[in-house]
Amino acid sequence: MKRREFLRGTAAGVLGSAALTLAACTSATTEQGGLEDATDSSADAPSQGSALPAVEWRIGTSWPISLDTIYGGAQTVAERVAAMTNGMFKLTPLPAGELFPGLEVLQNIQQGTVEAGHTAAYYYVGLNSALAFATSAPFGLTAQQQNAWLYHGGGLDAMRQVFAQFNVINFPAGNTGTQMGGWFRNEINTLADLQGLRMRIPGLGGEVMVRLGVATQTIPGGEIYQALQTGAIDATEWVGPYDDQKLGFNEVADFYYTPGWWEPGPALDLQVSLDAYNKLPKEYQEILAAAAYTANIDMLAKYDALNRIALDELLTGGVQLRTYSDEIMVAAQQASFELFEENAANNPDFKAVYEPWKEFRSKIYTWSQTNEQPFNIFVANNPI
Repeated sequence: MKRREFLRGTAAGVLGSAALTLAACTSATTEQGGLEDATDSSADAPSQGSALPAVEWRIGTSWPISLDTIYGGAQTVAERVAAMTNGMFKLTPLPAGELFPGLEVLQNIQQGTVEAGHTAAYYYVGLNSALAFATSAPFGLTAQQQNAWLYHGGGLDAMRQVFAQFNVINFPAGNTGTQMGGWFRNEINTLADLQGLRMRIPGLGGEVMVRLGVATQTIPGGEIYQALQTGAIDATEWVGPYDDQKLGFNEVADFYYTPGWWEPGPALDLQVSLDAYNKLPKEYQEILAAAAYTANIDMLAKYDALNRIALDELLTGGVQLRTYSDEIMVAAQQASFELFEENAANNPDFKAVYEPWKEFRSKIYTWSQTNEQPFNIFVANNPI
């Protein structure tokens, strides 16, 4: 099969396999008396008469177990696959650092250390800058828009062509929603305040910050607190209130900024070795796609439910919420698109993803400004 035909076929299968998820869950619910019971019992009772093989995989992740929502993306995939295969296909998530550093997941899948990984593609822009779009680009797409681009705007097919260069196929398997703009030890009001600042921020957002005068680092989530506490960095971004509170950033920095313009809707991926994937029965491939689809939707819902509570707790505890100034936002947006154009000129893969992405972004922004923005503005200005 030609690579392009394979990629398009698997992309189209993601949404179709959602129906498989529903059918499998409905069957399990009927037989076991509820979805929760079916999920809990499946891993312990593989079908003795199944014609499908027993398969065991490991999922390396970029996350510590303590961050239950983002690490939970890998767990959701594993749980749903086990439930839909009656325990015959078993995936074991591993926290960052157990087998290899959390920022080296893609490389270890490529090398065959693990069959799959749960991570953010933009951690690997040093390998190919086009990978950023699988996660998020500065001033790019919200979570809803990102899903529209991936599933119905050609995005997933485009990204799979990039991932195929690493002998990997990716499945969207989580989204945090629009992130916060980071924690700072001191107030940041002007571009001058950014000069020489040391900040933990990965991906293209980090490259934009460099253009604004910031010295950036990429540090795994579990190591950020110590770096901020000791003064090795002056600022950091992670996800949002729920995770940030768990990591204790409010204990070592007073100022919490919004918005996270570099990650308006970051998607996380289940990345899978193509060699391992191609050995799976077709049924397992479809089930894996359906499980990733479930994780993609579930994570966003969890974060939206949990972040609102955590933010209230942080503000009650004395955290000072700030909004980036227009001066910083305008400069950051300009620097972002200058960076995009430069990358497109120098990297054919980046250009192949960026140009249709940019057109999609323009059109979906117009739609969102037509249907959602007036409603949001009205509700904000007319609280009850």
